[in-house]
Amino acid sequence: MSKETYTELVLREFRRLKRLADQAMAQVGDQDFFAPHDVADNSIAVVVKHMAGNMHSRWRDFLTSDGEKPDRKRDREFVLAAEDTRQFLISRWESGWELLFNTLAPLGDDDLRRTVTIRGEPFTVLQAINRQLTHYAYHVGQIVYAAKYFAGDGWKSLSVPKGKSEEFNLDPKPYLDESEA
Repeated sequence: MSKETYTELVLREFRRLKRLADQAMAQVGDQDFFAPHDVADNSIAVVVKHMAGNMHSRWRDFLTSDGEKPDRKRDREFVLAAEDTRQFLISRWESGWELLFNTLAPLGDDDLRRTVTIRGEPFTVLQAINRQLTHYAYHVGQIVYAAKYFAGDGWKSLSVPKGKSEEFNLDPKPYLDESEA
């Protein structure tokens, strides 16, 4: 088994989170994509818009400029506008993830000790990456929860389905994504 660097590990985890969200979103139609689960909740579309805005701000010029870019309008990420079609939001989502992956891939161990700022607050690169990993995991959980609610009985499990743990333990391959097998 080869030794995995932190950057390789965190890229794998970010890809796993993206895959979970993508698989969850694929299970809902446009109406449910834009509908909040409850009046006080954000819709999947709003969460996607917010995450995309965050990714574009945090990962653009990651090592050389503050992670909260002056052109980011965070409060607008929680309000859907006429141009916020599913296609547009998914396009922003994809380009945000691409920016993240392209920014992290070349980082080495020495880079992890460097300092970056987010809203003027200093973080090591390692701290900033971990901050974003937990932030995105939180929001991916919201996406999965909402998608599962809207998919109802048609929901296709993204992990080991209820009642299948023993079967999984005997032979996990049928339950694993191709990238995990």
